[in-house]
Amino acid sequence: MDESPSTRTIVTTTSSPYVELDDYSMSSISYDRHFVQSAPGLLIFLEIVLGLLVWTLIAGTEYFRFSPFGWVMFVSVFYWVLTLFLLLLLLTRAHTRIPQVPWSTVVSRAMVLVFNCSATLLYLVTAVTEATLVGCGVKGQHDYNSWAASTFFAFLVSLSYAGSAVFSFRSWQKRDE
Repeated sequence: MDESPSTRTIVTTTSSPYVELDDYSMSSISYDRHFVQSAPGLLIFLEIVLGLLVWTLIAGTEYFRFSPFGWVMFVSVFYWVLTLFLLLLLLTRAHTRIPQVPWSTVVSRAMVLVFNCSATLLYLVTAVTEATLVGCGVKGQHDYNSWAASTFFAFLVSLSYAGSAVFSFRSWQKRDE
């Protein structure tokens, strides 16, 4: 069985310093159904919906006339975006699928606990600030009604973050045992 030089196949291989992305195909993206049905998951959804209401109700008014409403907008938008990001991470379990990112630091139980506690504190300060500013408006005007509704939702969001902080603390405590 002689092979002539014209029928031989030459195979050349090269190596790449880049990570092969075959394991991370788009078809493998799914969500964690257990997280969606858990109390912490439902609280995160609630935080996103209520936080959205807080900042959209303020943004639809002439909030720039009172500088403390700038603080309200900052806190509500800042934590809304971060909570949305946290939800996407936990929902898709991206921290288990992308090993190149140091997820143990980014999404550790202690960091989520610190996040929820700081959100609770700052949203509570925001809600109290809003409550004191509601008196600056005239009852029945659009701004007054929006500010009052936003104040109510800010207190609800702070309660939601407090609930998430309790669940985060329990999770952190179990991890250390």
